[in-house]
Amino acid sequence: MVFRNVIVCHLVPGSEEIVGNVFGHYDQVTRPQDLGVIGRYLLSHHDLYLHVIEREQDPRISGQTRGLPAFQKIAEEIGPYVTPYPRYWKNPSDSVAKEFYHWAPEGEPPAHTTLTVIVGRIKPGAEPDVARVFGESDAGSLPRDLGVTGRWLYSIDDVYVHLLEQESSAAEATRDQHADQPAFGKVMRDLAPYVEPYRPESCHGPQDQVADVFYRWRAQD
Repeated sequence: MVFRNVIVCHLVPGSEEIVGNVFGHYDQVTRPQDLGVIGRYLLSHHDLYLHVIEREQDPRISGQTRGLPAFQKIAEEIGPYVTPYPRYWKNPSDSVAKEFYHWAPEGEPPAHTTLTVIVGRIKPGAEPDVARVFGESDAGSLPRDLGVTGRWLYSIDDVYVHLLEQESSAAEATRDQHADQPAFGKVMRDLAPYVEPYRPESCHGPQDQVADVFYRWRAQD
């Protein structure tokens, strides 16, 4: 199983290429895998920056909680473009979203999966209710019908982040069929009191809540 952490910050719109190039450089000249990091996604959604860090082991067990060896240099180079999001921010650890729900089916995961990152706003204190909605749904057939191989829910301040992992061929086949699933519609209705789109005025459907990947790296050894 892959262990993931999610960092959420503000992003200056249009700076994705600059930030991606910084990470591209340091991912090549350093070895993040020596610190247990095996992959990363950088994504944007409106004015949000999301950094998904993947590890082979739970960092709480391995003790390998650092990112790149050149962390300070990276922070300085992306500093003009990536700034703290939480209102209570005091140090870098305050930008790490808190996981409040995780589900995965029994058995061996498929070899090829696709990760989708969904973003919204969550009402204060609503995490138990959101976890309950997904717990009830994940106990049924919907995850299997959509080829879901893992789900992680996070929150930070008023931001809600949903990492949805699917078997790659199923993800492609069901990409535009979610709305046709009655069980999916029920989940959306049950979530409505607790979660809304990050920018409701520009959201016309679930596809508008998906963050865009602008950089991805994976260890080769």
